[in-house]
Amino acid sequence: MPSVRVIDENGGQLGIMNTREAMRIAENQGLDLVEISPNAEPPVCKIMDFGKYRYEESIKAKNARKNQSRQQVKEVKFHPGTEDNDLQVKLRQIRGFIADGDKVKLTLQYRGRENAHKEIGMDVIQRVLTELADTVLVEQQPKHLGRFLGALLAPRPQKAAGKKHHHADAPPAPKPRENTAPAAPANNAIADAFGAVEIK
Repeated sequence: MPSVRVIDENGGQLGIMNTREAMRIAENQGLDLVEISPNAEPPVCKIMDFGKYRYEESIKAKNARKNQSRQQVKEVKFHPGTEDNDLQVKLRQIRGFIADGDKVKLTLQYRGRENAHKEIGMDVIQRVLTELADTVLVEQQPKHLGRFLGALLAPRPQKAAGKKHHHADAPPAPKPRENTAPAAPANNAIADAFGAVEIK
């Protein structure tokens, strides 16, 4: 490409210049000339540390994946005759699932003559809800469906005070770029490392 529009490291406009001249300016600063908008006329390039940029982008992507919601629905089963020891074990299970950010489906099954005393099953589920009242939200209230009694629990949302927020002295977010990730570093070592095309 004979000429390019150049943006400096801080986002300032350096204007349109010969590609070789733009590369010389970047090299003098120990930086790279990276094409960020190849379809513009003339193409737009930015002077930057391309290796540092790629590293920072990889960290951002890793953090984004880490923070993505992977909420699952776990199921914990009961029966009307669930004894106290078993109930405590199941309560610990539920608390563990809730602490991991998952929802929990409570399922109680009636068998045989138990169908004639469904209030016993409801008492079991209501006791579970009472025990967990401080840590869960009941998304679906206990409901009978044939031989089954079910309910759906979810973690309580965090209080506003516990949420992270940005401080005034935090570094500013990077300015939006005209296109997706840079495509062509001028520096040979960077170009070879990332498979980009050198600007000539």
